[in-house]
Amino acid sequence: MKKIILGLSQHDYQEVVKMGVESFGLSQSTVSKAFIEESTKALEEFEKRDLGLYDFIAIVIDGKYLSKENTVIALGITMSGEKIPLGFIQTTTENSKAVKGLLKDLLKRNFKYTEGILTLLDGSKGLRKAVDETFGNYALVQRCQWHKRENVLSYLSQEQQNNYRGKLQRAYSEPDYQTASRKLKEIITELMKINRSAARSLEEGLEETLTIHRLGLVEQLGRSFTTTNLIENLNSQLKKYLGRVKRWMNSEMRSRWMAAALLQIEKE
Repeated sequence: MKKIILGLSQHDYQEVVKMGVESFGLSQSTVSKAFIEESTKALEEFEKRDLGLYDFIAIVIDGKYLSKENTVIALGITMSGEKIPLGFIQTTTENSKAVKGLLKDLLKRNFKYTEGILTLLDGSKGLRKAVDETFGNYALVQRCQWHKRENVLSYLSQEQQNNYRGKLQRAYSEPDYQTASRKLKEIITELMKINRSAARSLEEGLEETLTIHRLGLVEQLGRSFTTTNLIENLNSQLKKYLGRVKRWMNSEMRSRWMAAALLQIEKE
């Protein structure tokens, strides 16, 4: 199963094994059947494993188009820094009902959050609503600073983008909350004079982009927990694995491959 996930297609496998004596009698159909059986076990393992065995301090939730389908994935971060894929759903949009269903499933599998859980989001209203309705006041939301910066810059000309990209980055790099907040508000004032849409974009949800700052943990956790880069790396690996599949027969096949890939990535 590992070889198939890593990119050796079932057709290629049949050709490769002809070169080995031990491969006698191993056909493409045999490999295909074996992979289906093993990936089915992987999906069952992934969907049923007890999340109460882990001490999670953060959860990152993000939606991406993988193999032409929108998939929302939840990634947990433990106290020791382990990255554990928690669950995924296939959905048309990041709507709150679908995502809430994903989070409720995590709770059924004993996901612990009542001592507080840092939640990293990209700014999607659907994701935020699902988090609020599932975790309530136990969730401390950190909005992705990268997404915020890119949203602001999208309103500006190329010349202005070059200028304000640096200004925003320097403001967010300030370890002190008061200093970072003051500099960002100064940028809002500047932007109001040249582009009100950009200014309003920066102003919207600004405090939630400074959650790690308010906690006084920028120097310790700022590099990892102020953006959704943790899950972006996971998504890029998934795209590498799933992008090799030329034809998806059904949703069940997609889920099997997704689970097998996530478990493989977790081991790496």
